[in-house]
Amino acid sequence: MNLVLMGPPGAGKGTQAKKLYADYRLPQISTGDILREAVAAGTLLGKKAKPLMEAGKLVPDELIIGIVEQRLQKADCLGGFVLDGFPRTIPQAEALDQALERASRRIDAAVSLEVPIELLIERQSGRRSCPSCGTIYHVVYSPPKQQGQCDKDGAPLVQREDDKPKSARARQEVYAKQTAPVKAYYEKRGLLRTIDGVGSPERIYSEIRLALGK
Repeated sequence: MNLVLMGPPGAGKGTQAKKLYADYRLPQISTGDILREAVAAGTLLGKKAKPLMEAGKLVPDELIIGIVEQRLQKADCLGGFVLDGFPRTIPQAEALDQALERASRRIDAAVSLEVPIELLIERQSGRRSCPSCGTIYHVVYSPPKQQGQCDKDGAPLVQREDDKPKSARARQEVYAKQTAPVKAYYEKRGLLRTIDGVGSPERIYSEIRLALGK
């Protein structure tokens, strides 16, 4: 299966992608990870993307598509893949289709995790991270054993700027506006599968499996 996994920040895409990998061996492909790997590997596309990333600028669609296309040609993707957070625009979705068509492949389904914005803001604003080891906690759902301290190294936990309520709301609104046309693009082609993203990860995953089975 070649899947697109959609959902706003905090919807639980990473958790569900791991479950899909465990059952179907579908690697989770994140454009952020791909860009970092391309830069680290020193590929031609990576060299073009590096100065833009270092300057905090958006990487153009043509570069993103080229890097994604290269990644999907690797051996671990030949049996299928899960694209996490990509495509985010109609031009990206169209370019992805063209790239896959060149390899005689296609997207089989676009799975969209639907979660109310207020719950998403609560999830995001409750996140805390360890600046030392990178471990992520949540003040409600997965708190550390000792408040404000990392279980692994005792470092004081911090809240990222983009997880603060005001920033979290802005990110959610941008996502909703940006990706609504992409959802419509896949819905028009009969590929969209909307999943209620509220509840236990196990229940959500069972709904995803049921949707993919159909």
